[in-house]
Amino acid sequence: MAIGMAGQAANGQTTNSPSSTASSTAPPSAAPPPAETGSSTNVTELPSTVVTAQKLNEARNQIIPDLGATAHLFDESQIQAIPQGDNAPFNEIILRAPGVAQDSAANGDLHVRGEHANLQYRINDVLLPEGITGFGLELDPRFVQSMELVTGSLPAAYGLRTAGVVDIKTKSGFENGGEVDMYGGSFNTVRPSFEYGGVQGKWNFFVDGSYGQNDLGIENPTPSYNAIHDHTKQYKTFLYGSYIIDDTSRVTLMGSASYSDFQVPNTPGVGVGAAPGGEAWNAGPANGLPANFNSSNLNENQNEQNYYAVAAYQKSAGPFNMQASVFGRISSVHFTPDPVGDLFFNGVASDDKRTLYSGGLQVDASYELNDSHTLRGGVLVINEGVSAHSTTTVFPLDPISGNPNGAPFPITDKNFLHGIFAGIYIQDEWKLIPKVTVNYGARFDEFYSSFDKENQPSPRVNLIYTPTDSTTLHAGYARYFTPPPVENVPATTVSQFDNTSNSTGNDQDSGVKAERANYFDAGASQKIGDHLQVGVDGYYKNAVNQLDDGLFGQTLILSAFNYADGKIYGVEFTGSYNLGGFSTYANIAYSKAQGLNINSAQFLFGATGPGTKLTYSQNHWIYLDHDQTVTGSFGMAYTWKHPWGGTRVFADALYGSGLRTDGGLITGTTGHVPNGGTVPAYYSVSLGAEESFKLSKKQLLKARLDVVNVTDNSYELRNGTGVGVNAAQFGERLGFFGTLSYAF
Repeated sequence: MAIGMAGQAANGQTTNSPSSTASSTAPPSAAPPPAETGSSTNVTELPSTVVTAQKLNEARNQIIPDLGATAHLFDESQIQAIPQGDNAPFNEIILRAPGVAQDSAANGDLHVRGEHANLQYRINDVLLPEGITGFGLELDPRFVQSMELVTGSLPAAYGLRTAGVVDIKTKSGFENGGEVDMYGGSFNTVRPSFEYGGVQGKWNFFVDGSYGQNDLGIENPTPSYNAIHDHTKQYKTFLYGSYIIDDTSRVTLMGSASYSDFQVPNTPGVGVGAAPGGEAWNAGPANGLPANFNSSNLNENQNEQNYYAVAAYQKSAGPFNMQASVFGRISSVHFTPDPVGDLFFNGVASDDKRTLYSGGLQVDASYELNDSHTLRGGVLVINEGVSAHSTTTVFPLDPISGNPNGAPFPITDKNFLHGIFAGIYIQDEWKLIPKVTVNYGARFDEFYSSFDKENQPSPRVNLIYTPTDSTTLHAGYARYFTPPPVENVPATTVSQFDNTSNSTGNDQDSGVKAERANYFDAGASQKIGDHLQVGVDGYYKNAVNQLDDGLFGQTLILSAFNYADGKIYGVEFTGSYNLGGFSTYANIAYSKAQGLNINSAQFLFGATGPGTKLTYSQNHWIYLDHDQTVTGSFGMAYTWKHPWGGTRVFADALYGSGLRTDGGLITGTTGHVPNGGTVPAYYSVSLGAEESFKLSKKQLLKARLDVVNVTDNSYELRNGTGVGVNAAQFGERLGFFGTLSYAF
């Protein structure tokens, strides 16, 4: 498949429908030998169950097309042409799309078009309810047949998280067979995995699983090659099954489980924390702490668990297509402190566990009225509950001097928060004239929670114009309503820590609100000759109650807050070239993201007054901490086939001008401008090669080598300052990784 052809074919649309046409480039398509895919492309050789499944897949793609949005495609071969292939986490794949900035590996954080996380994940068009942690780390790419990142002015079918939609299509249509894989290398990386799929009667099924461990589980807080105390163990599995009821309907079942343990990495040589009055936390005869403590020996850990299940029914009858699904998810994070070391350095040791339970219903349908109009509509309801339980050990502080005046003691806090997300939409794909399509509609969303009750109608419209077969223009407007996550911190929790070493400096905790935004997008895609494609896309967003999040305190759990106003704008340039077995691509994006006046969860930002972040933000536009002015991704690959198999080589590079950090003094104070500077620009170049050997018609042996960051460039993603930043983070150093696979 050609790279960057993210228009009709890439989105499963018929060739006379100009659906998603704001296309962009993708990583190089370096297609491996056919035996590697585990499925045949010759329909006449496939069982009738598989043929029916493929027809239903095509019908399903008509239900929720990304009409007028910017769709960026990754298929199996493109995933294999990035570092570590299908052993890479999802966030590493999405980084190769335009305008995606990388952040902490701890939460699989990505920033699309200057936004905080705000991504939604869908598998076979079923929304996956969000958890405490993101799907960037929870899912493995090995079950993916194709994947799109959809951004821009989204059609009315897409609500809630709107910075981008990660739309995943699972593998299906297997001849009975699978693959076992052993992957390992630098940083004590070991990761065996397997996958198996097939057809049994009317059942089509797929299962995969993996176990992984390495010594770079989160990110190194120092520029050294090896991190201290950063080991991780991760277990993951995914199951898929579909049952063909008849030629027009099927039932699909999907499920996933992941269990991960992370050590929180240490920074050597850290000095002792100090109380507001200047006295060190370890001073005094009655506090029970040692006289000194080596920061390299801290033992903080975090456990993350995620489980979800989906059951879907699809019906396709002539002009009518429908899919209804029910789903559920349990997501938990448990941070355990070093009970002595955290008190010694920070004056606080917090054992924090949060568990999110969610379940919901989704129904989407389309009906082709005639050659000019196709109606689409649907409803979504998600019910969420969050159990938050923490035990925080703190020092008592003298209310006058602010110094410790006694032995540490625990404060226990338990909360259960509840939220309901509901939305309904309708839209019409109107083929105004043969070369012009207008997709217009609206949705209505309701958010009802323990701390907030809001709703909004949201009109959407996109115009797609194809003056020639090689040129596509688009423009769109979307009104967005983005509710905050349910895991909010109640004001009663904040006030419990008054006159303790965990006092925030202010008890103000205005509730986090839903973000309301106007989003404008326009772009063009041009194919030049048979092999070159280029594109440009610009966007502008203004928002009220701009949502953001950050890491506050010791844990790796994100906390949300609002800016009263927000503005984000930028432009993306893309290009790709494909000829025979050679392909190359380049993406360059420019972005600005700013907010004014932090107006919720103010306690997260400490004291108020001149020179403080909270006070400064009230009267000044500040850059969002995840703002990165220039982001780039580049790659090339070459594949050739020979009688005994095939060979693939590739090169890959990422560039960033640097995320935000505090910088420059606030006039008349000793405080620094929040997010007023950036860390240095960085780049990372990786190389890889893979050789495939045919052992028989269905058996294949593969050997692969990946060299990550070949220049051993030491680069900083975060320096530990900035709004919502709790630690320095450095990118991965030079690494060698090998894979040996046997497909059967």
